[in-house]
Order: sequence, then structure tokens, then C-alpha cells
Amino acid sequence: MHTSSGTFLPVMPIMATAPTTYAAPPTAFPTGGAVPAPADFLPGLESTAPADEDAAWLHDALLGPHSADIVRYLSLARRCGGPVLDLGCGAGRLAVPFARQGFSVEAVDRDADSLERLRAWGRRIGPQVARRLVTTRADLAELRLRRTYRLALLAGTMIAAVPPSARPGLLREIAAHLEPGGALALDFTAHRPPGLSEEPVRTWAFPVPRFDGVEEWAVARQVFDLADMSERVSYHCVRTGKLSTERVVRTTRKWIVDPARLEAELDAAGLRVEHRRHHRVDGRTESVLLVCRPRA
Repeated sequence: MHTSSGTFLPVMPIMATAPTTYAAPPTAFPTGGAVPAPADFLPGLESTAPADEDAAWLHDALLGPHSADIVRYLSLARRCGGPVLDLGCGAGRLAVPFARQGFSVEAVDRDADSLERLRAWGRRIGPQVARRLVTTRADLAELRLRRTYRLALLAGTMIAAVPPSARPGLLREIAAHLEPGGALALDFTAHRPPGLSEEPVRTWAFPVPRFDGVEEWAVARQVFDLADMSERVSYHCVRTGKLSTERVVRTTRKWIVDPARLEAELDAAGLRVEHRRHHRVDGRTESVLLVCRPRA
């Protein structure tokens, strides 16, 4: 689920020394082979069960590091024009800033609570922004669109939340509803297969920024399954308030994206890759941005 946070997270191996502004991470969690992760690269909760209000802080923290992509996608929108289709919009991390910049946006998500947060954010800014936002509750695997768009977005690695069996149909549906000269932009995490087989379990800890008097740490355990090309991430959270300590576990399942297979599916849907942007995360992983146009 996408959120409006722009929080920077210091991320570290579990055995490292925590920043002085935070208590040490909990020790009663599964540690596995603890690995460091860059502060701008955390697996989000794109494919978790619909979030409740209690998970809002964790969602904001996990997707906050991706906030820099707002500028990149907004620049693309200014070249393409609107209307804009934001798929897997969550609480409006992209949709609301786009509407604030004058774009008409249809925001699609399966989580009703996230869509209500999006609408409330738009209303707080003002009626002009609220009028530019249309929300649609739908699962991306079963998406049926009713209009055409100049720009469609699958941001925040949302493509990894779509089952591989449903992905070709989703891409065909998007391609069929792009206006001439329109574009689909998406990003995903590309893993080196040898790196996954050598290190199929990765674990790290990070503080969850909160501003309500609660101190929260999360230990994330990421398990890759190459047999079905999936990954499961479990967040073991400890929240300490003035009167009590609470422990919760949240899990999300995502799909490992094979870049070659994805590009073949884009081609079959009638989309050509016009631009690629690669950002190396570490020796095993890179972030990939694709901008695709309908074939003439």
C-alpha cells in the first residue's frame, strides 16, 4: 500500500549498534543471517492483506524511502499530460501530489481504508484538488478500465504484487486504455539469481518513525523461494509505550520479477520499452524503471 510519508530510515544489520536516538533493536526476534540494507531500499507492503489503521506507521515507514520517485514520475506526467492512472495507489503517495499539480487522476487500490485516507488528504488540501481525484476499488489482477489515459503508473514495485499468471492480462488491459502517445511507467526490483540461491534468507532491523510517544522497532525477515519465484517478508514489530509493550507480526508475499519475462509480456501486450533506468542497490540487487509506449 502506498502512503504519503517521506521518512528516511536508518537501516542496519541486527548486530550493528543502533543510532543513539533510538533504543537498541529487540533481540527476541528471528535473526537468521543478518544483512545490511541501504536506507532507500526496503521491501514494502504492496501485496499484504488490506491494511488497518494500526499498520499505518509501518506502511509509511516502508514506502517513505521511495518518495524520491514522485519527482521522477511527476516529470514524466508533465511530458505526457493527463489524465493519469495510478495503480496500487494506496493512501495517495503519488495521486494527491499529482492532483495538486493540476492533473486529473484515477487512483486504483483494493484497500477501501487506504482510498478513504487518499480522499481525506485531498479534501484537506482543498476542493480543487479533491475534484481532480477519482478513486476506484479494484484488485489489479482483475482490473477492468472504463476510460483512456495519457499516463499509467505501477510505482513502488507494484508489479511485484501481481501474480505472474495475471500479469499479461493486466498489461494488455493497460495498453488497450492508453491514448496515442501515452505511456506506462513501472519500476521493480531485479535480483541476480545466483545471489538469491546463495542467500535465500535475509534479515535486518530498523526503527519505525512515530510521533505519538510510541517507540517501535521492526525486524524484517525476507525469504526467497526460487521454485515458484516468490518472496515472503515478515515484519516482527515491538512497540513500547509508557504503559505497555506490544509485539505484532505482519507478512507480505511478493513475486520475483524476471526482467526478460516482463519485457516479453510488455511486448505481447503491444508495448515497447522506450526508456530504462537502472540503479544499483548492492552487488545482488538493482532497481529498474521502465517507460513503455504503445507500438504504432
